[in-house]
Amino acid sequence: MVKPDSLIFDMDGTLWDNVDSYAISWNRALEAEGYSRRVNREELLGLMGREARVMLETIIPDASRSAQDRLFDGVVSQYQLLVPDMKPHIYEGVYAGLEKLSSRYPLFLLSNCEKGGLVNFMKHTGTAHLFTDFLEHGENLKPKSYNMRLLKERNQLQAPFYIGDTDSDSKASAEAGLPFVFVTYGFGKTENFICSFDSFPQLVDYFLHI
Repeated sequence: MVKPDSLIFDMDGTLWDNVDSYAISWNRALEAEGYSRRVNREELLGLMGREARVMLETIIPDASRSAQDRLFDGVVSQYQLLVPDMKPHIYEGVYAGLEKLSSRYPLFLLSNCEKGGLVNFMKHTGTAHLFTDFLEHGENLKPKSYNMRLLKERNQLQAPFYIGDTDSDSKASAEAGLPFVFVTYGFGKTENFICSFDSFPQLVDYFLHI
């Protein structure tokens, strides 16, 4: 197996679980826009890692595109209100593990989240100094595979690995030509990966010693 020269991390289901906050944000926005529809944690788990448009078409499929956009703006606004008091579950070993990995590899973040989502993550966890660069779907509304290639090109990476937790992460990595590392403790399942880990400390130990 080719050794990586850098590691690109997904956020949700890989570094933390903040789905409960997302559910509150969606439901408050749905109520504010006059929808009777509500979502729960289990439903959102099945949508984690998907682009915003896919989520909107699943949750309010009969709404117009402009109505969907208005709802998502509301979701983002409601989430920003929650940020100061939210209590996400940060997976075991993430703080110490990222610190250790950053001493050997340039680290990056790439997510299908809204614009500002990764900034919120880094501020909340105090990890901004550990990452060289990041890219969010909300910045350009491009597919994850496109953004993987973009992040690779603008940082002149030769052999980046993408680390995520869903089959959509695996497929995007394949489309972008990046080896995919699967963490089994996250939100999804896949059969396509170069290696997998049951915990973040296991992942850290592996990449520190290859």
